[in-house]
Amino acid sequence: MIGRALTRRERVRVRGSTVIDVINPATERVIGAVEPGDVHAAVAAARAAQPGWAALPRAERAAHLGALLDAMSAAAPELAALISAEMGAPLPVAKKVQVGLPLAVLRSMIDILEQPETAETVGNSTIHREPLGVVGAITPWNYPLHQTIAKLAPALAAGNTVVHKPSEVAPLSAARLAELVRQAGLPDGVYNVVHGYGDPTGAALAGHPGIDLISFTGSTAAGRKVAALAAANVTRVALELGGKSANVILPDADLAAAVKVGVGNCYLNSGQTCTAWSRMLVHESRHDEAVELAVAAAAKYTVGDPADPATRLGPLASAAQRDRVLGHIERGLADGATMAFGGGRVPDVGYYVAPVVFAGVDPDAAIAQEEIFGPVLSVISYRDEDDAVRIANSTRYGLAGAVWSASRERAVAVARRLRTGQVDINGGSFNPVAPFGGVGASGYGRELGTFGYEEFTTVKAIQL
Repeated sequence: MIGRALTRRERVRVRGSTVIDVINPATERVIGAVEPGDVHAAVAAARAAQPGWAALPRAERAAHLGALLDAMSAAAPELAALISAEMGAPLPVAKKVQVGLPLAVLRSMIDILEQPETAETVGNSTIHREPLGVVGAITPWNYPLHQTIAKLAPALAAGNTVVHKPSEVAPLSAARLAELVRQAGLPDGVYNVVHGYGDPTGAALAGHPGIDLISFTGSTAAGRKVAALAAANVTRVALELGGKSANVILPDADLAAAVKVGVGNCYLNSGQTCTAWSRMLVHESRHDEAVELAVAAAAKYTVGDPADPATRLGPLASAAQRDRVLGHIERGLADGATMAFGGGRVPDVGYYVAPVVFAGVDPDAAIAQEEIFGPVLSVISYRDEDDAVRIANSTRYGLAGAVWSASRERAVAVARRLRTGQVDINGGSFNPVAPFGGVGASGYGRELGTFGYEEFTTVKAIQL
């Protein structure tokens, strides 16, 4: 039940309505293919393997995950090149983030297993955490390996087995991961990859009665559908959805540093990041200065071949995503925003979008409210601190954000007022063991660290 990519000969042999071609977004050429799998058979395999996997001592599960970590570490350059080819991330980003981050997450789950298991005592009860059973994982194309490991590692650490449907846009890294799972010696049926489209494959997984938890990362619209399908079976759901994060720069902040880091965060992975600080909030007295700094920073983001060391922005992952982002840019202009930077030359072949900086953006405009998922920054002015908080909280999303100030205490006070799952203060670095997740239309549930591990468990009270 382990999914795999098709060889060139197999792709020709099975060509037809079933094969899913994988397109390199930089070249628009087919670089591989996968064949849709059988959800029911994969769930059956996972359910058969789960009791034995859960019965293993924590140390043995840790050893299995350690073997997988070794296999992934050895294959890291190959995985980075594969992800770069299938979804367009520049190689430095693919190496450091697309592969480096999931390795850190997997290591963190091994660390949890290596700690002694403890039971909390409440009155005459002891509280135990136990695996849920079979986890259905549905992951997107923007961080294909990281989003997989963020679900797979804690699920397996907790004693669950997994059925995984990767995005059809970027499925090759999941197919390679399945081979590494086998190479590392994990038992058959513990990790099962089922390739396919959201409908019917993802829908079949979300609505399958043999699934005990659906963990989904993707758009808010798709998340609603997943939750509705799971509800029919009263299946637990964890959703990590969209974002429209605000970078709140207070008047006393180091404006140059805040803008430079803010532009970099917005443009990371060509803007295809759910936590991207796509709204830059600056005091009205510093709006024009911030725009000048943002334009200067954006001009340094070279667009081109992901394999070229000089490239900072690769293509978007698909033609559909490119067209969607271009549509948002046109809508922004139609709504009266000023394009302070944009419209630059991009390669003739590939799904490229040049970086954009919009100035004077109305906080209620579509480009300030909707997740664009491309290299598009909106600079928005505010009157005072209360106005900044109001604007930051004015979208339906609540996944991430940032606050900058010369006073850490003031920054933290503002951060506490933001309705979001996490906030970075003065460029605080991403923490792979801190809880990750959102509120509102950004979803519910948490990934990473102890909170992510516990998401894949259930609690049992034993009265003594």
